[in-house]
Amino acid sequence: MRFRQAMDRALYGPDGFFRRSGPGPAGHFRTSVHASPLFAEALAVLVTRLDAALGEPDPFDLVDVGAGRGELLTGLLAALPPAITKRVRAIGVELAPRPADLSPGIAWTADLPTGVVGLLVATEWLDNVPLEIVEVDADGAVRYLDERLQLADPIEPADAAWLARWWPLDPTATGARAEIGAPRDAAWQTAVGAVARGLALAVDYGHVAGQRPLFGSLTAFRAGREVDPVTDGSCDLTCGVALDSLAQAVPMRQFAALKALGVDGGRPPIALAATDPAGYVRALARAGAAAELTEPEGLGGHWWIFHWV
Repeated sequence: MRFRQAMDRALYGPDGFFRRSGPGPAGHFRTSVHASPLFAEALAVLVTRLDAALGEPDPFDLVDVGAGRGELLTGLLAALPPAITKRVRAIGVELAPRPADLSPGIAWTADLPTGVVGLLVATEWLDNVPLEIVEVDADGAVRYLDERLQLADPIEPADAAWLARWWPLDPTATGARAEIGAPRDAAWQTAVGAVARGLALAVDYGHVAGQRPLFGSLTAFRAGREVDPVTDGSCDLTCGVALDSLAQAVPMRQFAALKALGVDGGRPPIALAATDPAGYVRALARAGAAAELTEPEGLGGHWWIFHWV
């Protein structure tokens, strides 16, 4: 079995990682959504601006693709002004069953809606789209890897064409790997196509041409720790996004995007500690959370991929 099929089964099959009961992704890895409510608050600012630009549509669609356990939608609805909240149609798109404690105001579906007017957001979804992984063998040929990450069949023409365009491999670099991003490109275009008017936004980690990892980017997480990738459904399998292959995408680093939306990791003035000690502590905690979200070598180094419709 090739790796893409095994990855799909491991993540999204009947007993797959994302279908299992329990805490969901938050119990295994930390994303911006889980790091701080400031992330949802920043997106609420974006939604407010988008709502005005769209002429205050009723309803305003708020779609979260790869919604986990609904954490982002819950945070967004809490952060939005009431005048917008009352017009919001919130939809979580997720294969896992609807969380028992999810607000009844949030719809839950396994299928991508169509005709979206508003915001479609996907945070760390694209890195989980199942992909083929290929490797240069000892003879300089490019071959697929199987479910055990062992060399398998020679690469097929369509995948070879994608590789030549976006991630060319040196035939003399035995063991060099690449991830064929065509299925991810198609998934993103399908998501963008669901938006009739508004914005499709993906937030993820990844790389661009000239900065591709020599041995690929496949990794895995289980219970908060990075582990060796296996395809038995016990762990998250994730690959960095080849950002430049996403057609018409306009990428921006998260630290810059959040700063534009009012998230500032700067420390509060020390003088505040004397006049309002409790306020200083709250401001310091907020600054610490903002610093985590905007750290360029951490979450702040993630990319925001905008597609305006």
